Amino acid sequence: MAAGDILVYLPLVLATLLGIPVALVPVSPRAKLLVSRLALPVFGGYVSESSPRRSEQIRRMRAAFVGRSHRVFQSQTLFISGVAGVVGSVYGAYVGAAIFRSLSIDPEAIAGALPAQIAPLATRLLGLELSFLQLFALLLVASGVFGAGLAAGTYYGRWTALDQRARARGIEIDATLPGTVAFIYALSRSGMPFQTVIRTLSRNEDVYGEAAKELSVAVRDMEAFGTDILTALKETAERTPSENLEEFAENLASVLSSGQNVSSFLHEQYERFQEEVEAQQRQYLDLLSTFAEVYVTVLVAGPLFFITVLVVVGLVIQDTLVVIRLVTYLGIPLGTLAFMIYVDSTTEGLNVVSRSGGDDDEHADAGSLGPATDDSEGLPGSGGSVSGVPDGGTVRTPHPDTRSDADNWLRLAAYDRIGRYRRTLSDPIGLMLNTPVFSLLVTGPVALVIVWLSLGVSFGAPGGIALRGTAVSSASASEVAGIVDGPIVQGLIVVLIGIAVAHEIRKRQVKAIEAEMPDFLDRMASTNEAGTTIVGSFQRLSNAELGALGDEIQRVWRDVEWGATVGEALARMERRTGAPTISRAVTLIRNAMAASGDISPVLRIAADEAKEIRRLERERRQEMLTYLVVIYVSFLVFLGIIAALTTAFIPAIEAAGSAGGGGVAEQAPGVDPGVLGGLGNVETDAYEVLFFHAAAIQGVSSGLVAGQLGEGTVSDGVKHAAILLTIAYVVFLFL
Repeated sequence: MAAGDILVYLPLVLATLLGIPVALVPVSPRAKLLVSRLALPVFGGYVSESSPRRSEQIRRMRAAFVGRSHRVFQSQTLFISGVAGVVGSVYGAYVGAAIFRSLSIDPEAIAGALPAQIAPLATRLLGLELSFLQLFALLLVASGVFGAGLAAGTYYGRWTALDQRARARGIEIDATLPGTVAFIYALSRSGMPFQTVIRTLSRNEDVYGEAAKELSVAVRDMEAFGTDILTALKETAERTPSENLEEFAENLASVLSSGQNVSSFLHEQYERFQEEVEAQQRQYLDLLSTFAEVYVTVLVAGPLFFITVLVVVGLVIQDTLVVIRLVTYLGIPLGTLAFMIYVDSTTEGLNVVSRSGGDDDEHADAGSLGPATDDSEGLPGSGGSVSGVPDGGTVRTPHPDTRSDADNWLRLAAYDRIGRYRRTLSDPIGLMLNTPVFSLLVTGPVALVIVWLSLGVSFGAPGGIALRGTAVSSASASEVAGIVDGPIVQGLIVVLIGIAVAHEIRKRQVKAIEAEMPDFLDRMASTNEAGTTIVGSFQRLSNAELGALGDEIQRVWRDVEWGATVGEALARMERRTGAPTISRAVTLIRNAMAASGDISPVLRIAADEAKEIRRLERERRQEMLTYLVVIYVSFLVFLGIIAALTTAFIPAIEAAGSAGGGGVAEQAPGVDPGVLGGLGNVETDAYEVLFFHAAAIQGVSSGLVAGQLGEGTVSDGVKHAAILLTIAYVVFLFL
């Protein structure tokens, strides 16, 4: 490349390098910090403190829970928009030049194709008969339009994104508010002062989600700025994007200011939100019913109809294999992906039963339900230390010949960093149960071995690589696909089964524990009401028949016997199980114990909440089973028609075409030989391979949708995808 060419493209390269840090701001903290350091000195002075839009912008930032000041965010927005404008201007100039160059065609050809009235103008423009100044002006216009549009779009896009984030937060707040109100109500019944209840809630926002996080801002205002509780609640009502939380905060502030009974108010709100949870579940199930019908109609029957019609058209009139491939390889998977995203976004906040306690993934990574590796942490005589201070918290005076304290702390920090990974690797089964995708470490090599052995790969063939004795270089694409399809599908089935088994084992273990939680809380409340202490209650229940939960209660009691407090033992149980219901119950019990020795009212409320959640889960599971059956039946219909096309229709058409070309017209006067004459060249192998691919792709897609509609998450669909893919493979194996 000549030096002149390098200089031509140098502005494009520089603009790209300038835009990379800005493009990384949403995903990179370092890029965000760099932009902030550059933006504040440049644009900070231009951010007006008296702008009429400032208050509205601050409100939008608070609703979106932006952890930056208005001056910082606005400076970042102006800087990013400015960079986008510069980059867009440079790109616009090059795009304009490329367009003008591509339109540089023969002026005489343009004049001959256009009316005489406009031919001279078009010839002059498209033929690039322009002076330097005219060309410069056109490129300048293209650059300015492109840059200004990108800058304006970036500026308003940043603020629009805040509105979308606020909307998403409002949905999350509504989903977690019932559990949050139940927590507040339960602790208020234990005798804990209301302000202490709110402070306690703020320390457990990881359990109770966005609603607790929103109320924690009120706690921050009270503790950091000395704001009274009434003002903090009113500001929460003004700030929150959730109408339900706004109403709750306003009513709570009114009750506190009027001196009314807070416990009675919270009881009413608790019952109200429980009713709303049930109404939201009904709305959620109604939506799923509609989505199931839409999926079957549009993404199962629709592709089947198009494939059938295109096959007929392709065999009789014109080749349509390319279009069928587009429908199979792009239409079905992309349509399914778009459908799942739309379902998830539409039902967000309505599936409150499974999302009433914060982020499940956070708890899922906390520990395994198998043998725990951290049971001894902090127990007397175990040598463990929760705080990380050497020797259980006793700082030793170093000997002159020993390392310094700084070196010891560095070594301890390094030990702590690798300790997590060492514990993880020491329990590979627990790792796979907590994160099913890690099952690929086992199933992946198995799948590769299956594929390799089934293909019978050899490299000594005359034509190069051979598969099952067939040289790849001399085989058609359909023949190669027919050889490799089966082994690849077998390997994929193995991988899907591995992920599905790990996920299902983990899910069933958690569900088994959660199913016993209402009974456990009831028994705890009864023993506590009878005058038994918390320690005594755990001792009595350690031998009770509580199913999968009974083993965990026994481990809690063993921890207590070894000297741990009940709170510490419960915290370890929470980490081991990672179940949302366990997390909420443990949080309630631990905080109620800190407030009062009589925690039976709290236990009763927790038991009632757990019972209600279990009841709603049973109802939801029964109704969602219908959608699961609908998806399975629709796929079987799809598979049946595809199999009929493969085994009956295509061979019949091929036979008819062969017969028609040999003399059918002679035996049947009046039959046009041209109609059947073109049927003899049917690519039977290509159609068979394509139909198998369509069945396999539809099986995986329908399985994932079945999990989303029938069980609530796409993760649950992995096992259904494995089942449907196996059915499709077996059917085509015997065709």
